[in-house]
Amino acid sequence: MEIHLNRVDYIQVGVTSQKTMRLLPALGKKATQKVAIADHDGILTCFGMKKGEAVPVFKTLPGQKIARMDLGGAVGTAQEKIFVCSGSQVRGFTKKGKQFLTFDANLTESINAMHVSGADLFVCASYIYNHYCDCKDQDYFLSGDKINDITCLSSEKVSHLIPVLACQDRVLRVLQGSELAYDIEVPGPPSVLELYNKDGGEEVLYGTIDGKVGLVHIGESSAVTKWEIDNEKKKGGILCIDTYDIIGDGVNDILVGRDDGTVEVFGFDSSNEPGLRFEHVLSESVTSVQGGCVGKESYDEVLTATYTGWVTGLTTEPQKAEAGTGEEVRMSKETQSKVEALRAELDYLQVKVLQGREQYQQTAQSSTAVSAVPVFSINDKFTLCQDDASYSLTLEVQTAIDNLLLQSDVPIDLLDVDKNSAVVSFSECNSEQQNGNFLLATYRCQANTTRLELKVRSIEGHYGTLQAYITPRLQPKTCQVRQYQIKPLSLHQRTHSIDPDRPMNHLNLVGQFSFAEIHSWVVFCLPEVPDKTPAGERITFYFHNTFLGTQLEATYCKGEGHFRSDNISTISILSDVLSKEATKKKINLNISYDINDESVNHTLKMIHPKLEYQLFLARKVQLVEALKELQVHEGNADFLIPEYRSILDESANLLEEFKKQPAHLERLYGMITDLFIDKFKFKGQNVKTKVSSLLEILDNYDLNSLLDFFQ
Repeated sequence: MEIHLNRVDYIQVGVTSQKTMRLLPALGKKATQKVAIADHDGILTCFGMKKGEAVPVFKTLPGQKIARMDLGGAVGTAQEKIFVCSGSQVRGFTKKGKQFLTFDANLTESINAMHVSGADLFVCASYIYNHYCDCKDQDYFLSGDKINDITCLSSEKVSHLIPVLACQDRVLRVLQGSELAYDIEVPGPPSVLELYNKDGGEEVLYGTIDGKVGLVHIGESSAVTKWEIDNEKKKGGILCIDTYDIIGDGVNDILVGRDDGTVEVFGFDSSNEPGLRFEHVLSESVTSVQGGCVGKESYDEVLTATYTGWVTGLTTEPQKAEAGTGEEVRMSKETQSKVEALRAELDYLQVKVLQGREQYQQTAQSSTAVSAVPVFSINDKFTLCQDDASYSLTLEVQTAIDNLLLQSDVPIDLLDVDKNSAVVSFSECNSEQQNGNFLLATYRCQANTTRLELKVRSIEGHYGTLQAYITPRLQPKTCQVRQYQIKPLSLHQRTHSIDPDRPMNHLNLVGQFSFAEIHSWVVFCLPEVPDKTPAGERITFYFHNTFLGTQLEATYCKGEGHFRSDNISTISILSDVLSKEATKKKINLNISYDINDESVNHTLKMIHPKLEYQLFLARKVQLVEALKELQVHEGNADFLIPEYRSILDESANLLEEFKKQPAHLERLYGMITDLFIDKFKFKGQNVKTKVSSLLEILDNYDLNSLLDFFQ
């Protein structure tokens, strides 16, 4: 059953963080609810709706940025006390706005996730989890990777609360006191957790950074994944989840907010499988989502808060009056007065802007004037997409973006993004000179663009920095620079396990280095490794290459490191980078290799389907123009063989795909060439003179002749 919801904008506050808007419990069955929202200015605002207008209940004074909000209260009563955290401090307010609690957790880092249940307070900061009861320390846990969110289960079966942590290393950690009970592997780095049933129960919903949603049943000693919704349409990552029966079928629906502005409602069919029932796209990331009744009693709605602080409702209330003419006249009068009020407000604002500009000009001309740089906040995300082995760079600014300059000192490809309407222009780069520019690209944005999404693909073995210079439409003109590290093995992604049956190459290091030193080298080489040195004496990480599907295992401790991969080039890159890093620290390394020749054929066979597909695509694209000319010349395409006719029919898709993946073929050629050079490098032979013969074979590609050439 599909549902129809209409959009209503309520108010705008400052820039908001994830999960900082909540609906207070309703007083009656279908009564409207108050909305509490907190922002980066440190202001907590609570408002309700009266006659279509947002009426403030209370508003606190500005302060430190508020990172999270939760509702609490005594167990069994209405959860209407508002808790917010800023820095390492948690404050509590009543629904009327009276502050009744100030609690300092005395953490060295800022709290980034919080959960309140009765007298229990659970807070997380980066790697640390703390549990307080009546503001007294209870439990403490140090996680192996960054904690993104926390929730707690309470059920009749279990006397104590069970905390569940969402950690960056693709794991949900279930705790018992200060100990880890067990962990649950999930398909992506989890960004948000929510109880499926707010009154308790053992089911937890999770959303991941790469846009997947799942439901897990948490038991005493193990968990079961009930279902998972894949992100087939490549939408944004999940920032917030809520459950509410918006469809009205008696079953809680799942409300999801994503970082690309998509709001979704998932309902359940008779077989209890979730399906998409509604979707709406806002122009900026959705930081909070709640189900309830806000605008008008008896009309349910999905309430959202966005990054720049807009509170927007998607309501079941019909927009136009259904009743007779009298109702319509009244509606139009109501609307008319609203429009008049808005016009008056606009005129007032325009006068204020003119006055401000004049004042600025006068001040600028005086000799004592000091130029002040306008501060603006940027929400940025640089993540590796598993599906197409590219990095997605998302930039969101609280005001309209004027232009963006991208500069890179390593060779990278810019890929096409459908959602991106900005005009891109490239500048010539002379990478031979010492300035090391491999890419200079400028994006000129259309008016009112606050969010920009770009895709880049790096080449493994090349490492450096990608810089983004963001200039918003502000006066005086200012610019902020953001830097993103491109790592030597940038296309590798953490995974839970690897295939032990593949032919593996080994790289072993022995030397006078500490655990922290070798860990810092691994962090430098590979993405998704926590910056903090792991607890214990030894650690193992598993990775897979998102472009080729090859794998890597890294095990290391104080004084030794062991790396295994089925791709010789991965071992070669690691060997070069690790020895360079050790030389910088003046550490003497003893490096040994164990190379498996079988692995080369295995890697070539993994590249084969991709290479074959790209060659076919390139050939088809070459034929398109000629076939179109023939079609025009002959008047139709009936005389062509079916294969050529299908190329003509699919020409638009073929050209689109080819345009989306520039240099894909070149990258595959480069990987095969590197593999060839690396294979013989480990045997002490230089085969760079034979590369031209290898490229000839690739131009007339056949897998068997390529395998023979490598032998």
